[in-house]
Amino acid sequence: MQSIFKRYEMKYLVTREQAEAIRRIMSQHMVPDHFGEYLVQNLYYDTDDWSVIRDSIEKPLYKEKMRLRCYGVPDCDSKFYLELKKKYKGIVYKRRIDILPKDLFGGSVREIVSEEDSQIARELDFYLKQNAVSEKIYISYKRIAYTGVEDEGLRVTFDTDIRFRLDRLHFWNPWEGGAILPRDAALMEVKTLGGMPLWLARALSENEVHPSPFSKYGACYTGFIMKPIERRVQISA
Repeated sequence: MQSIFKRYEMKYLVTREQAEAIRRIMSQHMVPDHFGEYLVQNLYYDTDDWSVIRDSIEKPLYKEKMRLRCYGVPDCDSKFYLELKKKYKGIVYKRRIDILPKDLFGGSVREIVSEEDSQIARELDFYLKQNAVSEKIYISYKRIAYTGVEDEGLRVTFDTDIRFRLDRLHFWNPWEGGAILPRDAALMEVKTLGGMPLWLARALSENEVHPSPFSKYGACYTGFIMKPIERRVQISA
């Protein structure tokens, strides 16, 4: 199975109080999705010199990155999702294929996409051949997602307990890792096929919630990878 997503995504860093206020207003227009609160685990791919994320935080007109994702702690019946996420002029395009555990544990993602005959697999295969990337960082978080009642294309998510690791790059210990945000903070994302509804724009304004160009991966790099590298360079100089 393969999936294609195209949408606008807007991000906001919110406090616990702001998140609760927004959710109270959302309850008149949106409902939680059928998964409730769930765990999202990701492995991001990058080069040895972190060129993917370094290019991304420069905010180019076009950027792309690859990640392997699963929901919850995987077992033999779980699915993994290999995703190529692209962003062009503010629009996010996400293309992904499903991978079964037996295939993932029996070979590499490069072998899997090179053997699968689908358009998205060919795009992933091309990306891997053009970029010397490998698994570089693990990021997990708890998510609550809401969908619109009148507008099914509207989706709002709240991510908390965002953690990362630079080692143990697997999905078996999601409770391990360093925190990216303070305990009382959350990342809110509004995802739409078109414009933001007026009621939501008003709710954000009334609660002083402002857009934030926050990237989980970018925050890990600038806060925990780039700074140590800069310190080592200064010491050696």
